[in-house]
Amino acid sequence: MIQRIQTIWMILAAFAVFLTLKFSFYSGTLALDNTFHEVVATDNLFILILTSALGTGIIINIFLFKNRSIQMQIILAAILIECLIIYLYIRQTNQFSAGNFNLWAALHFIIILFLFFAFRGIYKDSKLIKESNRLR
Repeated sequence: MIQRIQTIWMILAAFAVFLTLKFSFYSGTLALDNTFHEVVATDNLFILILTSALGTGIIINIFLFKNRSIQMQIILAAILIECLIIYLYIRQTNQFSAGNFNLWAALHFIIILFLFFAFRGIYKDSKLIKESNRLR
């Protein structure tokens, strides 16, 4: 299980997901009361639930190594959920009159990259198993 490269990619993706719970995505002044505010996952309940579920799902997916087709489906669903989370964050930035994206916002795109690499590793494993079964 740990020898497979996609496991390492999934561990890194889960670690990055849980880091996004702590670090802010955007910071600036709110349009309503002109105060400085940072957008963090813990500010919005829906984003918090999606982020926690995403990290937990990726960790659970590591242990499904015997069923590669389900692993690939979960990885694709995780990428879609991460895209939804990014959309929700960007939608929250409309409340600001001025501000900028923080460096930690790049974590969300790194998560997608890690999940893509994990998907590619799972696909290569699946292809290797099919070829070895064909040779028997």
